[in-house]
Amino acid sequence: MPPFAAPYNPTSIGYPKRTPSPPNVVTLNVGGHLFQTTTQTLTLAGPDSILSTYANPGSSSDAFIDRDPELFSVLLSLLRTASLPSKARSFDLQDLLAEARFFGLEPLLVSSLSSPDRFDPFALEPSAVLPLNGRDPPSTLSVTQTGSVHVAHGSKITSFDWSLRRRSTVLTRFPAVDSLLAISPSVAAAGATDVAGLQILSLSDGGSTLKTLNWADPTKSGSAVQAIGASPELLFSSFESCRRNASAIVAFDAGAGFEPVVEIGRREIYGAELDSAIPATKLQWVPSYNLLMAAGAHSGPSGRTGNVRLWDVRAPMEAVWEAKEGTEDCFADVAASEEVGAVFKVGVNSGEVYMVDLRKMGGWVGLGRGAAVAAGKGGKEGSGCRVECYGGHVFVSRSGDVEMWSEVVVKGGLNCGLGGDERVMRRNVIGRRRGDGAGKGRIGEMGFGGSRMVLARKGEQCVEVWEGGSGLRF
Repeated sequence: MPPFAAPYNPTSIGYPKRTPSPPNVVTLNVGGHLFQTTTQTLTLAGPDSILSTYANPGSSSDAFIDRDPELFSVLLSLLRTASLPSKARSFDLQDLLAEARFFGLEPLLVSSLSSPDRFDPFALEPSAVLPLNGRDPPSTLSVTQTGSVHVAHGSKITSFDWSLRRRSTVLTRFPAVDSLLAISPSVAAAGATDVAGLQILSLSDGGSTLKTLNWADPTKSGSAVQAIGASPELLFSSFESCRRNASAIVAFDAGAGFEPVVEIGRREIYGAELDSAIPATKLQWVPSYNLLMAAGAHSGPSGRTGNVRLWDVRAPMEAVWEAKEGTEDCFADVAASEEVGAVFKVGVNSGEVYMVDLRKMGGWVGLGRGAAVAAGKGGKEGSGCRVECYGGHVFVSRSGDVEMWSEVVVKGGLNCGLGGDERVMRRNVIGRRRGDGAGKGRIGEMGFGGSRMVLARKGEQCVEVWEGGSGLRF
C-alpha cells in the first residue's frame, strides 16, 4: 500500500459497523442459518435439552448445530410462544417429532399438539381408526391429558402413544377388564367386576403387576372392583364384597406407595333393603368443588333403581348431596361438568337429559330432549346411552350419534328478569359416521383427552379417534 493511502475503514464504503449483541442475546448457527434468541428462551427448553448448553452468551460465537434450519425455526417459535406457528402444518409430524427428540423438546411439542385448549368440539372430525388384535371388542377405555389412548379388550390392554403411531399390547391376569384408568403413560389401574383386587399395571413391562390394592377391611379383602377414579392426590376404587352384600369406596394415596387413606360411604345390606348397598359404578372427581361424584344402579324385577352421591372425602360417612333414583326414570349414565358446575344424567326410560346445578344442590331439571326422543315410541329410550363431560360441554351418545350440549348466555332471558342474563343449554349433533344404518354402530364407550374424542362401537374390534383441534393432524 502506498504510504499516502488511507487506512481501510468499512464504514467509509457503506458497510455498517457490526455492533455487539446485547448481553442476553444468543446467536446459533443451525445448518448454516443464523438464529438469534435470548438466554431466557433457551432456558425454557429445560436442563435435559441440548439447547440449555447454549444459554450462555459467552459461548455463542461458535455455536454450530448441524440440523435442518427450517424445522428448527418451528421449534424455536414453540419455545418463544408455547404454541406451534401456522407454518408447522406444512411439515410432516414425524419429521417434527424426530427433530424435537434430538433437541430434547418432545414433551413441549406433545403438550402443544395435545393441549385441551386446542379442543374445538364444533370442529370434530374423524382422524383415525385404531384396530385391536384378537376377537374381543373394547370393554372400556381411558384417554390421557396428552391424547394417548388405552383400550381394554378381553384380558388385554392395548396402548397407543400420543402420536397414535406406536402401539403395544399387554396381557393382564383378568379374564376381562371392566375398569381402566391411565395413571401415567406407562402405568394404569385396572379391575374386574368378578375378580378381587385393583391392580396397578406396568404397561411398558409386559403388563406386570406393580401392586394389588384391596379393601382395607380384612373381612372384605376378596372384594371386586366396580369403578375407578382419581384426583391429583388420590386414587379411588369402588369395591363390592364377594357376597354382594356390602360396598365402599376406598381412597388410596396416588404416590408410589398407594397406601389406603380413607374409606368412603360404606354400605351394607340389612334385611330386605337391597338398594342400601348398591356399589358405585362410576366415580369422577370435581376439582374446584373438592367433591367426588359416585353413582351406581342395578336392575331388578321392579325396574332400575340407583343413587347419585357427592362426597367430601374429609367427611366420608355422610354425602354432601344425594339423589335416590327410582324406577320412574333412573339414570342410564351420569357425569359431572367442572366448567358448567353441574351433574348431568340421561333417563333410562325417557332418554331425557337432566342436570343438577352444583351451586344450588337442588333436584334434577330436564333440558327438554326426552319428549322429542320418546314421542310415540315407548320403551327404554335412554338404555345404553353414555354421558361424558369435557371442555365445558356435555356429550351424550345415542345409538351411533353423539349429541353435544353447550351452555350459552341469553341476554335478557325470560326467566331472569328485566335486563338480566339467562344461562341455558343448547344441543348439537356430532360424531355421526357416514353409512351407519339404523341400529348399527352403537357407541358403547366414550373418552376425551387433549384435543381428542375417542369412541368404541359395540361389536367392533377397533376404536375411532376424532380430532377437535386446528393444526397438525395425526
